[in-house]
Amino acid sequence: MAGVAMVEAISLALSREMANDESVVVMGEDVGINGGVFRATSGLEEKFGSRRVIDTPLAEGMIAGLAVGMSAQGLKPVIEAQFMGFVYPMVEQLVCHAARMRHRTRGRLSCPMVLRAPFGGGIHAPELHSESTEAIFAHIPGIRVVIPSSPSRAYGLLLAAIREPDPVIFLEPKRLYRLSKEEVADDGQDLPLDVCYVLRDGSDITLVSWGSMIKETLEAAELLAQQGVSAEVIDVATISPLDMDTILESVEKTGRCVIVHEAARMCGVGAEIAAGLADTGIYNLHAPIKRVTGYDSIMPLYKMEMQYMPGVKRILDAVNAVMEV
Repeated sequence: MAGVAMVEAISLALSREMANDESVVVMGEDVGINGGVFRATSGLEEKFGSRRVIDTPLAEGMIAGLAVGMSAQGLKPVIEAQFMGFVYPMVEQLVCHAARMRHRTRGRLSCPMVLRAPFGGGIHAPELHSESTEAIFAHIPGIRVVIPSSPSRAYGLLLAAIREPDPVIFLEPKRLYRLSKEEVADDGQDLPLDVCYVLRDGSDITLVSWGSMIKETLEAAELLAQQGVSAEVIDVATISPLDMDTILESVEKTGRCVIVHEAARMCGVGAEIAAGLADTGIYNLHAPIKRVTGYDSIMPLYKMEMQYMPGVKRILDAVNAVMEV
């Protein structure tokens, strides 16, 4: 299917899997009649009915609790938090119950649920609507955290997340929802979770990123190529569990690494990647690892949000500093 934006690819994946598997249920605030705040679930209620596309009250904790109970009884709920900043009332159910279901029951029960949440800045949203706090959930054993960066990966990774027997937090970079389009074959083929994707081969430096920052990272790689610097670009895609093998293999080839993420610097996933490189790949590094990140402050309101988020210039400055060593 030609010319599909990310939000449309997500809708296609939901529709495809609901048609394939009657146990899949979509649930959340305004997901039915209104089709979701970003229209990712538009048309699903008309197609599958209100018993499978359920508009809920404004009660995030209740939504997550229902999803845990439903998943333990054979359903596959896909719940939506309208924004990342609204996820926190769900944390108790996710951490204390969803993440522990398989362990607590010694494998008798699993928790095949997906939490979808738009996240990140760049769309002039108000306070609590531009969070990038993925590292909180990456720290929790028993939960996968998946972040697509293109329409085709959103389609394939969401299918895989719904088919996964354990809970998945699926974070959707809302700045990318309608930013670009690409061909997406609505063929029901999923993509593997727990692996990084090499988007661009290179030999001089490895650029590691995920989510919306893939856009700026690829743009920086293109400009570097014009300067004679060959940059390999890696999309982490699943930040937990983390595929360090692909990153280590790339750095063994290039000898240098810059990590780019929108989230705040302190305890971000980039720090875990840097630690993994220091633990296992230190002898392959020709220069210190650099991180280009958001700042350790609250995401500002829209007049300054693009100053908060890493841009191409900051990435190029970090690469140039590493290449000089």
